[in-house]
Amino acid sequence: MMINAGNKGRGRIRQPLALLSALLLVSGLLAACGTNADAPEAQASKQETAVQNNAADAEKSKAEQASIYPLTVKDELGHEVTIPAKPTKVFAPVMEDSLLTLGIKPVRQWSNGVSPQEYLQDQLGSVPQISFAGGQPSFEAILESQPDLIILHNAYAAENGVYEQYAKIAPTYVFKSASTDLNSSIRELGKLLGEEDRAAQAIKDYADKVTNAKAKLEGITKGKKAAIIRFNAKGMFFMNSDYFSGYVLAHELGFEPSSLVKGGAFEVSLEILPELDADYIFLVNDGNQGDRFVKELKESEVWKNVPAVKNGRVFETSNDYWLSGGFIAQSKVMDDVVRFLQP
Repeated sequence: MMINAGNKGRGRIRQPLALLSALLLVSGLLAACGTNADAPEAQASKQETAVQNNAADAEKSKAEQASIYPLTVKDELGHEVTIPAKPTKVFAPVMEDSLLTLGIKPVRQWSNGVSPQEYLQDQLGSVPQISFAGGQPSFEAILESQPDLIILHNAYAAENGVYEQYAKIAPTYVFKSASTDLNSSIRELGKLLGEEDRAAQAIKDYADKVTNAKAKLEGITKGKKAAIIRFNAKGMFFMNSDYFSGYVLAHELGFEPSSLVKGGAFEVSLEILPELDADYIFLVNDGNQGDRFVKELKESEVWKNVPAVKNGRVFETSNDYWLSGGFIAQSKVMDDVVRFLQP
């Protein structure tokens, strides 16, 4: 029987190749097993390293914050204020919105005697309230909270000896009007509280919010006038464009104020309604305290003939953030306006 020499040679070659392949396969399996066995330990090591790095960064941040204190500044009324260490117990009535924007809860929160700022209660629900319904609350009540920094939102809050009383309790900083220029007041708060990075980020985030809202309302607000009518237990009033939701509509979203408001009319009467030249009207019922006046307005024949009413461009809200200042409040106002007006 003839044997094919070529086939025999190929058979000899196949045997070492098969053996080599088997060795490689086993080696690969062993390497994979080794890798899998080491994975939990490697992962744990990475996690431990990440925790250590985060802790180191936190300690570095604390050290950097501590290095700026004691901090001596002049407030907007010219008082020299020295803050010995990073404040941890802050009392800033009416500025809770801005404090929360910087990640800080106050020791007490402002209240009108009926309720606090409702839109912040998801974050401030556990913070004790202090009523300003009858004017300045007792200094003893504030002293009990042991604040290490007091911040007053405008010059009026410091009048009639109030500043001097507060300054006896803790270092006290006064803004001329914190709500007039939020970017500036947030920066200053960041400096006082050792949160300058957070302040810068908050300003950027709010600017992005404004840009997005304007883009959504493009073509709706251009050349249009708006008016905000506020209702409370005393009557009906126009809100001007210098602060709160009035500022948002005029300066952030691009509405023109009604000629009535620009002319200085702030109290609303049925007699002047025919002069109301607003394309859009927003009704803000302060805690539903103005129900009687809302009803009176809606039942008036004069009101029914106002162009914005006839065109279905009147929008109502009782949310208190329309009557509040701060990035949180004003962002919510923008969300409402976009929801009201966007097709």
